[in-house]
Amino acid sequence: MKAFHRECGCLVALTNELNHEGYRMKRKVLLAAGALVVVLIAIQLVPVDRSNPPVVADFDGPAEVATVLRTSCYDCHSHETGWPWYSRVAPVSWLVAHDVEEARGRLNFSLWGSYDRKRQERLAEEIWEEVEKGEMPLPAYLLAHADARPDEADKATLRDWSGAARQAGSID
Repeated sequence: MKAFHRECGCLVALTNELNHEGYRMKRKVLLAAGALVVVLIAIQLVPVDRSNPPVVADFDGPAEVATVLRTSCYDCHSHETGWPWYSRVAPVSWLVAHDVEEARGRLNFSLWGSYDRKRQERLAEEIWEEVEKGEMPLPAYLLAHADARPDEADKATLRDWSGAARQAGSID
């Protein structure tokens, strides 16, 4: 026996109604997946600034401190960012570019020499405080860049440098 389907109005056998419902659900899922793919492709067209402006006044402190900072901090806090492959894939690219822009705004080692002494001293203390608390480098960053995690020797180098800056009023 055949009848009209109560929701879509098509002619179906009553025994096939369950099959028809499964087909409709599958079709909806496929349409949603297709729409998602189209959106993911379209957002790749949104431009993201991944520039590295010129280094104006790079960090000029002790070499061992510079080594730790370059390894753990420069990717976000300088104009020497290494833009990984995932920084070219939206929407992750938006997050990475935003994080780098924000980080450079707070502390930029490519401009370090242009900061006055007081600011350098304050930043040296803040760097140590954030590393000591485990807030920097960002835990999310460390998931993809385990080599940026400062070890105990790196932490001691930053702690001593920060302490010397605080006591001597100079970070050189």
